[in-house]
Amino acid sequence: MLMSTWSFLKRHKRKFVFAGALVGGVYLLGKYAQRKIREIQEREAAEYIAQARRQYHFESNQRTCNMTVLSMLPTLRDAIIQHLNSESLTTLLKTKPANKLEIWKDLKIISFTRSIVAVYSTCMLVVLLRIQLNIIGGYIYLDNSISKNGLAPLAPPDVQQQYLSSIQHLLGDGLNELITVVKQAVQEVLGGVSLKRNLSLQELEQHFNQIRTRIEQGNGTAQKRPLSWYMMPDEENTLAAQACGLTEKDVATIKLLNETRDMLESPDFSTVLNSCLSRGFSRLLDNMAEFFRSPQGDPPQACTADSLSQVSLPLAKIIPIVNGQIHSICSEVPSHFVQVGYPHV
Repeated sequence: MLMSTWSFLKRHKRKFVFAGALVGGVYLLGKYAQRKIREIQEREAAEYIAQARRQYHFESNQRTCNMTVLSMLPTLRDAIIQHLNSESLTTLLKTKPANKLEIWKDLKIISFTRSIVAVYSTCMLVVLLRIQLNIIGGYIYLDNSISKNGLAPLAPPDVQQQYLSSIQHLLGDGLNELITVVKQAVQEVLGGVSLKRNLSLQELEQHFNQIRTRIEQGNGTAQKRPLSWYMMPDEENTLAAQACGLTEKDVATIKLLNETRDMLESPDFSTVLNSCLSRGFSRLLDNMAEFFRSPQGDPPQACTADSLSQVSLPLAKIIPIVNGQIHSICSEVPSHFVQVGYPHV
């Protein structure tokens, strides 16, 4: 029995060797495949977790952006009203002064100027804060990743605070310069328009477009400057120009400022900002449309574009309407102008 079995094995030795090699190869291949599948699953799980963390971090950062913008709107509104105080003129008109016509002309320029400045500055505030907070958000995400390796943070809290303080330029010198340019453009476009002249919404839109052209393209006597010029100080006025030595915090802050300036000067930013401005002025006209009524007294929601083009009001009656728009534009809660009027950046 043993001899016959041995003879059988000898005769079929190659087959058994081949079968054993095949079975062993299949087994090893199966183990290798299992290991690779497990590695792929683990890598996909890690990527999914990382993506979820990035998504949560991004969404959290956007909520922070919205809250920060809304919290700063009252400061912006008060600064504009302080520089363009139309209330003092309306109070003066109630006393029936001898120079009533001149006061009305001044009120016309100031009222349009402050609403237009409110649109520009609110839009700039929205996009600038989003850029700044998203840049900081990116650094915070990186710092959280490298902190596990014991490395120093790229943007510690004191650097973040110093970097964010640059927004004061928009609320200070930048706003003053913007007011000067807008007021000049308003004077050029509306200065000669009679207070008795009737204007429709379409005609108002044309005037707004003419004013925007002078501000953004430098037509007339206004000097052409990029809108980013009002949002950040000139490079020579930054920390880099200080005569004394720069600390590590200053160097890190300058790096963040330079990254921001590069973004503000990019074509993509110009596209986004122009889109925001178009939405902002469209929202402004929508707000004013509520005060225009058709001759039949139809409610505002029943008014079509054609019917609104037929409705006109004397400029003297439009002035109080446009003058009060700043409280809608710079309203912190709720701010449909900011939350609906502007797209996310």
